[in-house]
Amino acid sequence: MLVLVISAAASLHAPPFSHSVSRVTAAQLPYSWHPGCPVSPAQLRRVRLTYWGFDHRAHTGVLIANQDAVSDVVHVFSRLYTERFPVRRLRPIDAYRGRDERSLEADNTAGFNCRYVIGPGPRRWSVHAYGEAVDVNPIENPYLEGGRVHPRAGRGYLDRSKVRPGMAVRGGVLVRAFAAVGWQWGGRWTTSPDYQHFSATGG
Repeated sequence: MLVLVISAAASLHAPPFSHSVSRVTAAQLPYSWHPGCPVSPAQLRRVRLTYWGFDHRAHTGVLIANQDAVSDVVHVFSRLYTERFPVRRLRPIDAYRGRDERSLEADNTAGFNCRYVIGPGPRRWSVHAYGEAVDVNPIENPYLEGGRVHPRAGRGYLDRSKVRPGMAVRGGVLVRAFAAVGWQWGGRWTTSPDYQHFSATGG
């Protein structure tokens, strides 16, 4: 009962949503960017955001996004915060040395990462490489690729009919927030659904 009282008090007195935007340099993206990437550091922005945690408290995190996607990202996270949609972590992929799997295993929500699309087929840049995609709560929203689950801890969330906090579901807060700015959800893909993935291009 004490925990419930503390959580309710934290929610009641939560600070208002806030954000700030700043430029980034190659030195600030030591693992996620390299020469030859489809965008330059000058085209990217560091977006500092308030987000609502699974602990029912406000936190501040950072997302790296394309300068053209900043207003969309801010709008989405503002709505998620208002709706008290929980986000586990919000850190640039460089905190995990640019390794996508490490970020996924940490249940980290991240944006830009200059990498190729995961899976079979010709090698092509992921939308993350352009800073126009965000993966949200990867454990609660796993990616299914050729029978594999990314991250492995997401296996417990394959039953999408059992809705739990932090999940992306049709008609839910997360999906509607991204849809409101015209971003598409990877959970709609039929062959390899990517429940964590939202992008400005649909890829």
